[in-house]
Amino acid sequence: MTAVPLVQNVVDIVGAPFHAIWSPEDGAVRAAGFATESDPSAESLLSRLFAADADARERGVVPASDDENHVAQALRSYAAGDLHAIDALPVAQPGSPFRDQVWEALRGVAPGRAVTYTELAARAGRPSAVRAAASGCANNLVALVVPCHRIVRSDGGLGGYLFGVELKERLLVHEGARAATLV
Repeated sequence: MTAVPLVQNVVDIVGAPFHAIWSPEDGAVRAAGFATESDPSAESLLSRLFAADADARERGVVPASDDENHVAQALRSYAAGDLHAIDALPVAQPGSPFRDQVWEALRGVAPGRAVTYTELAARAGRPSAVRAAASGCANNLVALVVPCHRIVRSDGGLGGYLFGVELKERLLVHEGARAATLV
């Protein structure tokens, strides 16, 4: 039996192409991220997904046959200002029990807010595991939907972001959060 391929949509968000890869059988976003100058086709997103998930590699990825699917609609709504439109999108990414808790805690950070890595660790149930919480952000395959861009340093600085600090700042501005605004 041939595996059903994953589906990919590309939607412009804050002036950058955003790629979302999802499984058609359950609608879960399996990987998502921005194209960058150094990676204009977001090939690194596919590489990261395939390295983390052998099933995804076997299935492959095809472009969406239409732009009216639930993922594209939610992303376009988010881009147009409905910041909660992506909240209901299901996600599926391989991780450890603590990373799963970090990703769940990330999804609990509301648009328009920014929290520190220290607070993220506490929200994930392990206040002393700040480095591990930061690692959960760095290894998040489902950027934006699992909003690692909403996490900042304790001094209010933006910290890092796989797709560039400038893009992180644009996302925070789009959502109405200032980088130094802490919950």
